[in-house]
Amino acid sequence: MFKKVTQSIAKQMDPKGELIPVSSISDQEHFRLFCLVRRKGKTIFNRNPGYRRTEYNLYDVLLPGEDKTSAEPLIPAKDVQDSSQVTLTHHVDGKIQGKLQIPVNSANTEVSLSTCWSKDRSIKLEKKHIPVAKLESLKAERKINMKHSFIQQLKKKQQNLFVVSESIQVLEETKCEETSKIEGNLMVQLYAKFITEGTGGFRQGITISKGCTMAFRTTQLLIGDGSWDICHFPEDDEQTFMSDGKQFFSKLSVDLHNIFLKSFKAVMRNRNLFQELAQKMEAVLYDTGKCELETDSPDLKDLLLSLRDSPSPLLLGLAEGINYTLYALEELTEDQLLLLLESLEEKIVSQQLELVKSILEHDIENTERCFSVDARLLSFSQEQGQKLTTVMLEMSGVKIQKNGWAECEQEAFTTLAALYASLYALHLLSGSD
Repeated sequence: MFKKVTQSIAKQMDPKGELIPVSSISDQEHFRLFCLVRRKGKTIFNRNPGYRRTEYNLYDVLLPGEDKTSAEPLIPAKDVQDSSQVTLTHHVDGKIQGKLQIPVNSANTEVSLSTCWSKDRSIKLEKKHIPVAKLESLKAERKINMKHSFIQQLKKKQQNLFVVSESIQVLEETKCEETSKIEGNLMVQLYAKFITEGTGGFRQGITISKGCTMAFRTTQLLIGDGSWDICHFPEDDEQTFMSDGKQFFSKLSVDLHNIFLKSFKAVMRNRNLFQELAQKMEAVLYDTGKCELETDSPDLKDLLLSLRDSPSPLLLGLAEGINYTLYALEELTEDQLLLLLESLEEKIVSQQLELVKSILEHDIENTERCFSVDARLLSFSQEQGQKLTTVMLEMSGVKIQKNGWAECEQEAFTTLAALYASLYALHLLSGSD
C-alpha cells in the first residue's frame, strides 16, 4: 500500500514523471537529501528506472576541509529547507451492482454481485531541496576521498553515482486506509432450487510517520581525481567517473586556455564550425580509433592539434570537457551566444557568472518566481555591461531590475543552467578574476 501512495503522490506533484516515488517504507530514510544512490537500468516496460539505495551520503565520501573537520556539514539545514508545503487529498467511493443469468442445458444459473470500496487519505507534504549553487560551493571546499572503499569499488565497476538533491517528506503523521466489501448470491435452478449467499471484504491501512520520504529527485555526480562536479545536463550514457578534462579544463596551461577559448569563440559565431567540432568530439568519445583530428579551419586547427598530441586518457578527458561545454552552448540561442561574445570583450563574464549563480540559488524550477538578488551584482563599471546582462537574462526568461528584483518564467531553469555552465567555462578559459 505504501508504494501505491507514493506513486500517486509523485504523479500528482509531477505529471512529467521526473519525481521518483519511494517503493518501500523500510528504505525511505536512504532517499533523503545528500544520500548517495545508484540508478537501476532501463527496461522496455520501465522507461523511468528507479534507484538503488546505498549506505552512504555525500559527506561520508568527502575529505575534510581546510579546517580538517568533516563531521559538520557545510550546507546548513536552513539552506535546504523549502518553505513550500502542500496538502494532497484523495477520497474515492464506488459501488458496482450486477446480475447475470446463464442457461446451461436444463439448468438456469443466476449470479448477482454487489461491490463497494473506498479510499481515503489526506497528506501534508513538505519539499526540501539543495540549491545548485550550494553544491557548487561545497565542491570547491571539499574533495572526494578517492581511497574510500565504496568509491574505489564504484570506479572499478564504472557504476554511476547520484546524490538526492530534492525530497518530498511527510509533514505530520498520517494514516491511510483502503476498504472494500463484496456481497453476492448464487441461485441454481435444477430439478430443485439451490440458493447460497455470502459476503466478504477487506480493510487495510498504513500509518506514515512524520519526516518519511515519499518521493525524490537526484543529481548525477561527476568524479575526477579527487575533484567532483554535478551534471547540469544528464544524458543516458553520462559517466560518473571521468578524467580531469571535464572539470572545465581547470588544469590546462595558459597557452591552451587561449587556444580553447579561440575555438569556442569561433564556433559560437559559426554554426558550421560548431557542428564540425561537435562531430569530431563525438568521434573521439564513441568511435575510438576512427576519428581524424584534422581540419581546414584555422580557428579549430590549433585546438585539434593539441588534442592529437595528448596521451589517450587526457584526450578523452578533454574531449568530454569540450563536448560538455558544447552541450551547454547549444541550449542557448544565437543572439545569446553573440551577447556572450560581447560580454567577453567587455570583461564582465565573471560578474555575470555570480549573478546567474545567485538566481539559481532560488527554486525557480518549482515554486519561486519572484525574488530579490544582491543589487551590487547589477552594478557594472560601464552602462553597456548592465544592458548586455539585462538583455541576456530576459532571453533566458528572467526579468531583472536595477534594484535586484527578479521575476522568472516557469521554463527559465533549463536555459539559466545552460547559461551558467557556459559562463563558467568562458570565465575559466579567459582567466577572468
